[in-house]
Amino acid sequence: MIRRDSRLETYIQESRGRYEDMLAEMVEIPSVSMDPTHAQDIRRMAVLAVQYLKALGAEARVVETRGYPVVSGGWPRRKQYPTVTIYNHLDVQPAQEPEWRQPPFTFRKKDGVYHGRGTTDDKGPALTALLAGRYAVEQGMPINVRFLWELEEEIGSPNFADALAQDAAVPRPDSVLVSDTIWIDKTRPAVPTGLRGLLGATLSLRTGDTDAHSGLTGGAARNPLLELCQLANACVNPRTGRVAIPGFYEDVIPPTRAEIRSFLASGFQVKRFMRSYGLRVLRSTDPADVLRRIWASPTFEVHGLVGGYTGPGVKTVVPGYAELKVSMRLVPNQRPEKILGLLRRFVRSRNPLVKVEPAGMLQPYRGVCSGPYAEAVRRAVRAAFGKEPVFIREGGSIGAVTVMQRVWRVPILFLGLSLPDHGYHAPNEHFDWRQASGGLRAFVAYFGELAALRNSRQK
Repeated sequence: MIRRDSRLETYIQESRGRYEDMLAEMVEIPSVSMDPTHAQDIRRMAVLAVQYLKALGAEARVVETRGYPVVSGGWPRRKQYPTVTIYNHLDVQPAQEPEWRQPPFTFRKKDGVYHGRGTTDDKGPALTALLAGRYAVEQGMPINVRFLWELEEEIGSPNFADALAQDAAVPRPDSVLVSDTIWIDKTRPAVPTGLRGLLGATLSLRTGDTDAHSGLTGGAARNPLLELCQLANACVNPRTGRVAIPGFYEDVIPPTRAEIRSFLASGFQVKRFMRSYGLRVLRSTDPADVLRRIWASPTFEVHGLVGGYTGPGVKTVVPGYAELKVSMRLVPNQRPEKILGLLRRFVRSRNPLVKVEPAGMLQPYRGVCSGPYAEAVRRAVRAAFGKEPVFIREGGSIGAVTVMQRVWRVPILFLGLSLPDHGYHAPNEHFDWRQASGGLRAFVAYFGELAALRNSRQK
């Protein structure tokens, strides 16, 4: 049985209305970073975030970059206390899918469930951390709480390093907590200890100045759509997913047996995984193999093939130009710069007319699942949710994490609150008060663990 702090429980219940009002206002700003037409919405989001921080007694400012800004804030720093920086992002994915059952940027709540783009990724968790920080300060906990809220995470954090340089007046934290990850099962908390990196690329081929009539040129004209399909098939086995680019797996660090056991302890079920993501078939149905594939193995994916005629019916042309959009998820210790070189060399050997242009690079991240900070997260999550968390890896990428690791060289831990059925990057995204209130308890417990950790080291 979990023993609750009555003061914290009262604070959580009294904060619910404020939390829901703030989340509603945030969700109804369509802060879509990958769409330039929403640039003013991004600005509105930054201004609102600063207002929220200041309304709770924190200092806050907008840190300008060459792209979209970062919001930096927190309560006045007390030098004798340890500092934790909490990272979240306030930009969101586009919401153009026809499956939305309501307007995506109209907030709706029903029975403790909050609907709208950004509720779980990542505005809901960000506000949870903010209210937990306010409680810690009000209770006089010996901890400094700072916040970094990014507005370019969904486009790979291209200017986050610039923001850290501009925010140099803020002292380096003792540790970082990231709240932008997903449990694998709603009944079992999960704490990631690693992220996959990413290399995006476009492969383009021009074989003519314009599309040509296939009756007049077909058979003699080279078809760039066919050649790019052939090239994609040469890069990766479409049935197994095995990448055929020489040297691709050279630097991969496979998961240990202990990691696989921890993965399996997460409550993962193949059928539930398929149902959550609308998948009809998989390359494997073995749970250990599926988890290895989505968390600890590199991939090569084709996202789109552009060229020729795509309207109704069939227009008999041979395209003059085609483009293949691909990406590779990378794992420790793969480097996207090296993988890009391998891809270019392979493509050149197969079809020298194809141009390879990079479309974003993110480094993989490998954290720790032991030691004082990992233990602090484990105890905090257990105290909040009543169950021992498992340490897993995250299949996605968070560009800001490796930037903070490189610049600050401090422990970076994860305390995510999203669930697999919350619609992360999907239509009908939602969050819920159960996760938010549990998150408040977890963050407060973690702040207490960090304070106790500093005290134990000073004795």
